[in-house]
Amino acid sequence: MDSAIQIRPYAGSEAIEFIPELARLRMEVFRDFPYLYDGNLAYERSYLEKLVQCRESILVVAFENTNVIGVSTGLPLEAETDNIRQPWIDEGHDIHKIFYYGESVLQKEYRGRGIGVRFFEEREKWVHSHNRFNLITFCAVVRPPDHPMKPTDYVPLDPFWKKRGFTRTKHMSCQISWQDLGAQTESKKYLHFWVKPLYSRHFTDKYSNAIL
Repeated sequence: MDSAIQIRPYAGSEAIEFIPELARLRMEVFRDFPYLYDGNLAYERSYLEKLVQCRESILVVAFENTNVIGVSTGLPLEAETDNIRQPWIDEGHDIHKIFYYGESVLQKEYRGRGIGVRFFEEREKWVHSHNRFNLITFCAVVRPPDHPMKPTDYVPLDPFWKKRGFTRTKHMSCQISWQDLGAQTESKKYLHFWVKPLYSRHFTDKYSNAIL
């Protein structure tokens, strides 16, 4: 990694100064397939408030010199919105023992330099430091393989996530609404959960069979 690039974690309210940068990057990065997100800054800042209100949340910020070039987030699942928590509650899981990875957004010109790997490493260090979580999860949007806006050179991130130790669940999913590029209104999207168990002694047969 270039010596001019620095990766730094910020916890809870320490991260408040980076919320505008995170909002900007989300709007920039998520315009691309598969999210195709047509966002607005006011919604973004409101949506991201939960991160700074939770003292166990984390923002991992990538800088080139003093410029913010990428941000990655995470927080306990119990602090997430109902639509993300509820599928886990419905399956009988203890959401207080699950940590949720939010977005990882990085400017295109800085990809392929190991920054994404560091995002995952720094967040997992944070999760382990609390010694109360058994599982890490995140969700990724599901688009049909023949989606008309899918670029011909699109490469899914599944292999990258698998290298970080995550497995795609069989049926665990949630719904999130946003406005697609070119659409007039918001619509619901399905997002599938990926998981990484942290302590195998806690990962019982019942727990495993329910999600994997």
